[in-house]
Amino acid sequence: MSVSKEITDIRKKTTRDFDILGILYAAFKKVATVGCIYLFGYMNWSVGWFVAPVIFLIMRDQWKNAADTKRHIAKTAALSNEKDVVLARLDELPAWVFFPDVERVEWLNKIIQQVWPNVNNYTRELIRDTIQPIIQTSLEAYKLKGFKFERLILGSIPLRIGDIFYAGDCDITFHLSGIKGGIKDFQLKGMLRVVMKPLISSVPLVGGIQVFFLNNPEIDFNLVGVADLLDMPGLGDLLRKIITEIIASMMVLPNKFPIKLSEEVEAMDLKAPEPEGVLRLHVVEAKHLMRKDIGMLGKGKSDPYAVVTVGAQEYKTSVVKNSVDPKWDFWCEFIVTEAYGQQLFIHLWDEDDALDDENLGRASVDISNIVQQGQADMWVTLENAKHGMVHLRFTWLSLSNNVNDLKAAMIEAQLLGGVPVSTALLTVFLDSARNLPLARQSSQPDPYAVLRLGNSTKQTQIIMRTPDPVWEEGFTFLVQNPNTDVLHLRIVDKKTGHDIGDLEYTLKNILSKENMEIHKEPFRLYKAGSDSKIIWSLHLKVLKISGLTHEPSQKDDSEVFEHENSPLMNSKSRSATPMEKQHSISSNSSRYLPHQSSSESHEEIIKKIDDSSVYLESAVAMNDNSCDKIIHRNPNQTSSAGDAGLGRLQLTLQYSSQRQKLVVVIHKIAHIPLRDPSNIPDPYVKLYLLPGRSKESKRKTATVKDNCNPIFEESFEYLMSQGELMNKKLEITICTQKALFYTSSNILGQIVIELCKLDIDKHYSSWFDLQPEYPHHE
Repeated sequence: MSVSKEITDIRKKTTRDFDILGILYAAFKKVATVGCIYLFGYMNWSVGWFVAPVIFLIMRDQWKNAADTKRHIAKTAALSNEKDVVLARLDELPAWVFFPDVERVEWLNKIIQQVWPNVNNYTRELIRDTIQPIIQTSLEAYKLKGFKFERLILGSIPLRIGDIFYAGDCDITFHLSGIKGGIKDFQLKGMLRVVMKPLISSVPLVGGIQVFFLNNPEIDFNLVGVADLLDMPGLGDLLRKIITEIIASMMVLPNKFPIKLSEEVEAMDLKAPEPEGVLRLHVVEAKHLMRKDIGMLGKGKSDPYAVVTVGAQEYKTSVVKNSVDPKWDFWCEFIVTEAYGQQLFIHLWDEDDALDDENLGRASVDISNIVQQGQADMWVTLENAKHGMVHLRFTWLSLSNNVNDLKAAMIEAQLLGGVPVSTALLTVFLDSARNLPLARQSSQPDPYAVLRLGNSTKQTQIIMRTPDPVWEEGFTFLVQNPNTDVLHLRIVDKKTGHDIGDLEYTLKNILSKENMEIHKEPFRLYKAGSDSKIIWSLHLKVLKISGLTHEPSQKDDSEVFEHENSPLMNSKSRSATPMEKQHSISSNSSRYLPHQSSSESHEEIIKKIDDSSVYLESAVAMNDNSCDKIIHRNPNQTSSAGDAGLGRLQLTLQYSSQRQKLVVVIHKIAHIPLRDPSNIPDPYVKLYLLPGRSKESKRKTATVKDNCNPIFEESFEYLMSQGELMNKKLEITICTQKALFYTSSNILGQIVIELCKLDIDKHYSSWFDLQPEYPHHE
């Protein structure tokens, strides 16, 4: 029987299983099973004690049947040949799909089938020695102790080449908290890449193999035995989640699973990290999301947040309460090892305190497209959702061995204000340690190493009973400032939990090394024996925006404008494209730094990086969104009450193209007219964006009591794209809080600023004449 006919028969059987008679029959069986619960009715208990278990068990059976059918179809496909699988799915594929060389793939699968028994044995040892301890530790966090595999048989059905596909007849049993359970019908599907490197002249011609998934694989299995009682959505998912996390930590990029095939090859050649670059992501906002919460008058809004993943790396935004148009302004960075093939996934959820979080949609972006463009700003339509879009901004950062590029990278990071972005990437290969001290008398240590840089911590595996552990493990760290950041290393004994050696390495030291690299050098450990050493390799690379040059600017631009008459009223917007505007700061940033010569030595360059701190502080003062740095630049006073005699408002404006954020600083108001000495105003300032005057755009200062010359010094931010900026106006209204209710008599004056006249990436600090309230602004 062909696979297409068998899969069709399964689907037909599934359709019959879900008919009304089947459901009624299942309901009858459950009524008989839990009928005794109805006896509680004699004790005046609610009928819900009878109905709820029946509904619960029916739903459980339907869910389990659907899952079993899905696994059965997958196993049937795994047992078939490659050609039958493609033909069985022919009606599901679009006409433009290009089919690979099916015969070649089928030939590779036959080879895998021949070596599968050996893979079976190797995997059994891997699960027992490596995966089992990790599962034990993870389950103990949920108060579930004593997990142990009893039997591990992967079965006779091998995995398939292509999108890697394993739907085997495995037989796995385990013990957990005194309960015996099992796993059957284990399935794994994902995009697996196998790299054979390096080439050598002797058999087997390659020195080793690297195996890794480009993105997190899909995992499913069936719990049997007593553990089957846990196999419900929300409960059985716990074990699935733990297994997924273990696989991600071992062999989902940037993690690779190396297999050494020849002693001719150094472990570092096979196991050291090999990043291609860093992807910087700005999750700006979303719009038109589905409404999941139920309000008083029907559908309410949602409490959205986003989860972004690249391979095993994951970030989560904050939750925006009660909104279908959330603005996150969230920044994160991903280390990318295989740009061509990896994808970025973003999944939006509605937070629900009482139930599981609900899906709001998801989207994916090919990283290779971002690498080709260098930078991208896009609205992405959400899949698996009725409607909704998410606004994403990308920057691809290549890796440079040139220390000269560090200055521009530091300026680039500083100009983003308070965003914690990186300027460099550090790769660490921890080879081994020698002559570690004993943690206890007459007892060899069980050492492992802990590396920490900034907020990132990495840990090696535990090497049992040796003072000379060999780890041969590689790690990567994002670095914010190589001049000040420190790499911390601790060697810990597993038995006692005590430190048996540590080391602090200041990254500034590596800047003077050739190519900013240290190769397998021994370093003396502190709090250890006099001959205790760690052997490691370090390599620092600078993050560089592709295609940008950092030559000093010949144009003497003034970054801050101080005029009595605001330049916003007559300045013209630039004709440059949004991307050119975004590059403008980067291309001009090096003017804050002293001139450098290409012939300078490493030591001279490092000296200039240190000396450039003064220039960096100057650049931050001009470009940071910090209120304090903006406030103290403009202490000038005014003696005028303005053309209308209503007073004057001093404020500072800046739009940052890199952060896509408008910053408004309300400094003070001068010379509010005092019409009644017995009724001194209590002024405050209120801001709205026009058109719309929406609640989301409302901002308000604190109220200053009894004052005609109030000082506020408050900063407000608006997240908006450059396109939105061109169509917006800023309405600023000065009010008094003396009256009980808000009316037009509360308004002391008003100004409206056309934001399209705001020159990108420059500060404006000006005095504005207050005018009477305008009847219409939209």
